[in-house]
Amino acid sequence: MISALLCLLLADISLTSVNPWREMGRFVSAMLAPDLPILSIVGEALITTLAFAFLGVALAAIGGLLLALIYHHRWVRGLTALLRAVHELFWALIFLQFFGLHPLTGLLAIAIPYSGVFAKIYAEILDETSATPQRVLPVSCGGLVALLYTRIPQAWPHLVSYTRYRLECGIRSSAILGFVGIPTLGYYLESSFAQGFYSEVATLLLLFYLLIGTMRFWLKSWLIPLLLAIAPFMLDRGLPIVWSNFGRFISEDIVPAPLRRAEHVWATDTWVELGAWLQEIVYVQALPGLWNTLVLSQIALVLTAILTLLLFPLVSQKLMPAKGRFAGHILLIIGRSTPEYLLAYILLQLWGPSMLPAIIALAIHNGSLIGFLIGQRSNGLKLRQDTVAGVDRYSYEVLPRIYSAFLAFLFYRWEVIIRETAILGILGIHTLGFFVDSAIQEIRFDIALVLIGIAALLNILVDTFARRLRNRLRLTHHSAC
Repeated sequence: MISALLCLLLADISLTSVNPWREMGRFVSAMLAPDLPILSIVGEALITTLAFAFLGVALAAIGGLLLALIYHHRWVRGLTALLRAVHELFWALIFLQFFGLHPLTGLLAIAIPYSGVFAKIYAEILDETSATPQRVLPVSCGGLVALLYTRIPQAWPHLVSYTRYRLECGIRSSAILGFVGIPTLGYYLESSFAQGFYSEVATLLLLFYLLIGTMRFWLKSWLIPLLLAIAPFMLDRGLPIVWSNFGRFISEDIVPAPLRRAEHVWATDTWVELGAWLQEIVYVQALPGLWNTLVLSQIALVLTAILTLLLFPLVSQKLMPAKGRFAGHILLIIGRSTPEYLLAYILLQLWGPSMLPAIIALAIHNGSLIGFLIGQRSNGLKLRQDTVAGVDRYSYEVLPRIYSAFLAFLFYRWEVIIRETAILGILGIHTLGFFVDSAIQEIRFDIALVLIGIAALLNILVDTFARRLRNRLRLTHHSAC
């Protein structure tokens, strides 16, 4: 809390729009009067969004499961940490350079980071299974047989549950890929907002919320194989891949400039120049980007915690009557279904460029998600018949018993908030993503790759620190976070 207050003094949280509240009023009014005819135009984008999500998550689940089986190797843990540390939009920006607007760009942008996430969570789920069934198998049975007949059946419900949750995340990721040109819902959202057609934006957002909020009704187990079979044919063909661009990207574009233009790579002068080149990147771009990333994310983390404590009672059976819980569920579905990037984009257009839209977007999304999970956790508590009511029940009965879980969820989301903070720089906030996007716009892919590597390293360090802190405090979290 103290660090967040100090960061607040250093952060740019001003409203720079000429009349931000008038624009906010226009947007809210548009939410109450959606432009339904646009639904006939965006039907294909909706199908494309779902196709990218289903195929990307399916590829990631297969890759993640294979990596989970060898997750005990340190190099595998390091590789998966690197894969998930780079945001989907960073991956998309990389693949755009040599695949262009081809379906491979979107599929790999989702599949690669998600495979790192799946590997970690699947490994944790498999490790929690009982070893007793495996002991009764004949000695002649190999490891694969033991896996298929003992560990997988025990872990199956948890594996399915997490995969379904990750599919919801995949739909959100697929939608925001539209902001880099891939024809998903995000493409039409950005276009409508840029033109000031708030009623169209409202319609698209409501469609998105409806899609996420009704998943448990339309996503049936028997339907998934059929959807996966159809999905490849629902993707936009895009532009053909120019493989020469791929070769140039690997052999030239990402090679550091001093090495690329040197006559003798191993000459001392070349390496001195390389050192000066790296030093300039670090001091001029990386350090300012890191500083702003950490300041913004720290404020967002504390605001997320405050918002979580305010929101979880809305869905708790112990604290809210049934009618109130229904409204609470709707509110939290909207909050956690709106991608941070999309919400930050909307608020930036309404309030002007500063850190404030990003802070609010991160807090709303993560606070709604953790609030929902904590509220569900509180439903399992058993209270005495003579327990107190009202604020006293919240303060003295419920909150103390779910506080460790709350901290565990918060520390787990810390890494996610850092990753999202970095990518929000693409919207103009001077975090690491701003400098990455600037380097790509200037066709300086070597600099962009160095900055993406620094962003990934920051995420790995935060993840490691948060995990050790959870272990030190003996905090456990549910894998569905």
